[in-house]
Amino acid sequence: MLKRGLIVVGVAFGLAVIYTTGSEQRRSDAENGGAPEQRAACTVVVTADVLNVRSGPGSDHDVVGKLRQDAEIDATTETRDGFRKIDDGEWASDDYLKPADGADCD
Repeated sequence: MLKRGLIVVGVAFGLAVIYTTGSEQRRSDAENGGAPEQRAACTVVVTADVLNVRSGPGSDHDVVGKLRQDAEIDATTETRDGFRKIDDGEWASDDYLKPADGADCD
């Protein structure tokens, strides 16, 4: 009985920690207009027939997806080694991405 009670208390404590951490993130996002601090968003258009999406900024990183020509995607202003960080924290070659009309991606 005591063991079960300790498990319940431990689980409740863990959930409280997770909830509190999540609410701090939500508060921070709300203060920044709904976007995490380090991610300035822009919209880009794919210019290649098919563009590999990679797990990191470089052709030596794993391909984790593909984008078709003329696809519009959300990206950040962060570029590294010729790759742009896109919305899901993945990367694509900036050579084949152009800012959508009216987007500020610098």
